Amino acid sequence: MMEGRLFGTQRQERLLAALRGNGAVRVRDLAREFGVSELTIRRDIAALAQRGLVSKVHGGATLPLRGGADKQPRRAPMRFTVGMVVPSLDFYWPSIVGGARAAAAALGVSIQLRGSSYDPDEDRRQIGLLIAGQQVQGLLLAPSLDDDRAEDMLDWIGHLQVPTILVERQPRRWTPLTRQIEWVRSDHALGLEIAIHHLRQQGHRRVGLVVSRGSPTSAHLLRAWQAATADPAVSDLLVLRERVTLGTSDDRDTIGRLVRRCRHAEITALIIHSDSHAIAVAQVCAEHGLAIPEDLAIVSYDDELAHLADPALTAIRPPKSHVGRLAVELMVSRLLDGERRPAYRVLLAPELVVRDSSWPRSPMR
Repeated sequence: MMEGRLFGTQRQERLLAALRGNGAVRVRDLAREFGVSELTIRRDIAALAQRGLVSKVHGGATLPLRGGADKQPRRAPMRFTVGMVVPSLDFYWPSIVGGARAAAAALGVSIQLRGSSYDPDEDRRQIGLLIAGQQVQGLLLAPSLDDDRAEDMLDWIGHLQVPTILVERQPRRWTPLTRQIEWVRSDHALGLEIAIHHLRQQGHRRVGLVVSRGSPTSAHLLRAWQAATADPAVSDLLVLRERVTLGTSDDRDTIGRLVRRCRHAEITALIIHSDSHAIAVAQVCAEHGLAIPEDLAIVSYDDELAHLADPALTAIRPPKSHVGRLAVELMVSRLLDGERRPAYRVLLAPELVVRDSSWPRSPMR
């Protein structure tokens, strides 16, 4: 028994030595080098991670990001350069970029960031600038996939010469490409289910959905909404009466009509994407003499600005930072393992943040 423990300790010391020399290690390589199973190496990595000596990643481990009061955080040696193209550099995306950069610092990755403009032609231009001259070894992309050119864009991305992972995007279906496109995104359909469940718990049975025109998130919410209306387990308790699409958040006439429709249809709660629209609806409600949540409960979707409203809005919060982190981890795994590992397609669950806009509904109302 003592020899086994000593061998385990020695094995872990060798694992740490390899990490210090290379910045990252792979489970498969260590198992072959040490003559043990991959499960044994994973257990070693888990034990070292519990002690804060390594960071687990898909297929291996890296040195952890360290910091202290008397020194700057230490970065892993730079091994890869990854391009990242997002449709905007404000609202929603900074959290994703921040998560990606935090993971990159720990994993020895340099992020080359470019902002696009929700336009396929601009997406292609920015991607082309990154891959010109072989500047990057991989790409994290959030292209526009909402028009009739989406299939052409996916086909073009699928034939790029570097690994690609979509961020908060997903092909609508399997594509017959040599390299299957990987993706990681928030599970917005689940987010809508969470919002509906929360409002049902508060006593609401007539609920409306308001979405932003042209938003990729809205497309997921609408599909989940249609599924909810068709679910017999829900429809006998929840009457989904209204589905409204808004353009700009200051479209006060449209919002005014929406509020009047809610009163006429006796709707008692709204799920609204995004925060700016939810805040605008709350303001118009106040102008029409409707109190929130007494007359109309609101659950916002995105949780970027919801806490700034009066009253503060209950919101569904997508795991934006974790999406960015995982995208980088998946890219490092792909660059280390090559085509040997299967394609990853990952959904991350949002969370509900309860605030003042969705108190329980009184039975007397």
